[in-house]
Amino acid sequence: MKTELFDYELPEHLIARYPAKERDQSRLLVLDRQKQALTNHIFSEIVDYIQAGDLVVFNNSRVMAARLFGQKETGAKLEFLIEKVVNDKLFISHVRANKAPKLDSVVEIADVKARVIEKNDGLYHIELIDGNVWQLMAEHGHMPLPPYMKRQDETFDIERYQTVYSELLGSVAAPTAGLHFTKEILQKIKDKGADIAYVTLHVGSGTFKPVQTNDIHEHIMHSELIDVPQNVCDQICKTKSQGGRVIAVGTTSVRSLETAAANGNGEIKAFYGESDIFLYPGKTFHVVDAMVTNFHLPKSTLIMLVSAFSSIDMIKKAYRHAIDDNYRFYSYGDAMFIH
Repeated sequence: MKTELFDYELPEHLIARYPAKERDQSRLLVLDRQKQALTNHIFSEIVDYIQAGDLVVFNNSRVMAARLFGQKETGAKLEFLIEKVVNDKLFISHVRANKAPKLDSVVEIADVKARVIEKNDGLYHIELIDGNVWQLMAEHGHMPLPPYMKRQDETFDIERYQTVYSELLGSVAAPTAGLHFTKEILQKIKDKGADIAYVTLHVGSGTFKPVQTNDIHEHIMHSELIDVPQNVCDQICKTKSQGGRVIAVGTTSVRSLETAAANGNGEIKAFYGESDIFLYPGKTFHVVDAMVTNFHLPKSTLIMLVSAFSSIDMIKKAYRHAIDDNYRFYSYGDAMFIH
């Protein structure tokens, strides 16, 4: 299966560099798989598509203020993008510099000294000599906006690049399908007789990398930490047994649930650990019946995932429709509901 199947051209002006004025006033493209139909909506109308007995699953990961600035002992500038916090003193990070820092060298991040102790797969292991990683990010960190926004983070991004239900710090990118939900919409979902559940997937920067192999089967998938607790598995089993649907909000929720099912040979079982699940056309979905998702980068594993859930042809049709109708794309862009 060729990677070029998942390519498309997007006019630059359709990349959303700023969010909609109100979260729930983004646009919503609804894709009906059975009817092969597309309809335009406002995101607040998502509630109309959720029924009593459904279970809506969200990813409650919270974005870290993972971009930090510092310098070498020589004064040369450094930029850090923390990929993973190992403990209060140790983190794994991308480092941008004119000349890469040497192993065992001392660097300064904001006003905190640290030592470069290891380099592995292009990522640096950095240990603080004093201070605390979480405190360092809280006091000096910047929101790690995706590179395609082509702007510096601003004060409003601190909360706007988070979902309203985010809870557990650990992501370097927002689970963006959830950015459209408000507390009022969450309440309306419950009022309709649907239930809500939370899983955790800490999003890594690998989410933005396009597949670079010509054949998608040769792509090596990045891994991310996932937590699907037993109570969520119980909710899913109950929902399915009573004829309800499992609606996943975002590809991260989809990957979490399908990882837990793959771990149980098709039957969902509690899962905690790293997952490198890669869902592309031909793969089977064991849990998810419908999903909310944003519009994804060309040749990305995420556009392959939604193509697997619908079909390559329908996703191509949906993306053409969205482009022709001036939908806004990517993290701060509009949404799609596939059911």
